[in-house]
Amino acid sequence: MIEARGLVKRFGDFTAVDSVSLDVGPGISALLGPNGAGKSTLLKLITGLMAPDAGSARICGMDIAARLVDVQRTIGVVPEDLGLFDALTIEEHLDLCGSVYGLDRREARARSADLLRVLRLDQARDVFLDQCSHGMRKKTALAMALLHNPRVVLLDEPFEGIDPVSAKTIDELLRSAAARGVVIFLTSHILPMVERLAGTIFMIRAGKIVWNSALEPRARRLEEVYFDLIEQSPPAELAWLGKK
Repeated sequence: MIEARGLVKRFGDFTAVDSVSLDVGPGISALLGPNGAGKSTLLKLITGLMAPDAGSARICGMDIAARLVDVQRTIGVVPEDLGLFDALTIEEHLDLCGSVYGLDRREARARSADLLRVLRLDQARDVFLDQCSHGMRKKTALAMALLHNPRVVLLDEPFEGIDPVSAKTIDELLRSAAARGVVIFLTSHILPMVERLAGTIFMIRAGKIVWNSALEPRARRLEEVYFDLIEQSPPAELAWLGKK
């Protein structure tokens, strides 16, 4: 459903994405890597928010560069910055999203009500975004990404900085969507969450894919693979700490 071939993105002399090729199929797949490894840039290339310097990508068989509008109507995206407006309420965000995708108003309202209920936002529908917690903002962005019933959903750090209840709610909704045939591709730093949730895991370092769980048996714990391939944990010794 998502195909990338030789994607390259440079910013001056810095290569953020370096000849990345990958295939993301049905279910939930995750992209792991440290800050600055190229995760968010790769997602922007795949969603058409950024044009590559080389290579190509396709979603549901459609070339992103040639059919960007069709692709964007097929996918749902939760970007790194969430793309929300502080002066709008949660429900107003969904109303706006429904009109952008050309949904019938009655259908859009019915879907909004379902999403607000499932994401436990129904009691906060009239709250302005500048008064929302980070978890509420993440769930609002997810509701907007799902409203038009996309075939593919891409999420940049959906579990970062949120409370356990919000994380569990998002986890359950993503599992439910994947079980109904929606392709989920997400980035994350939270290894235990990814290990439980994702069927396929990619690791990226310095702009290159260095591990693909679909090609290598997952005989070791994800944490062990990550620290071997991506980065070592520095020694936690502070000689002065605890001494008086």
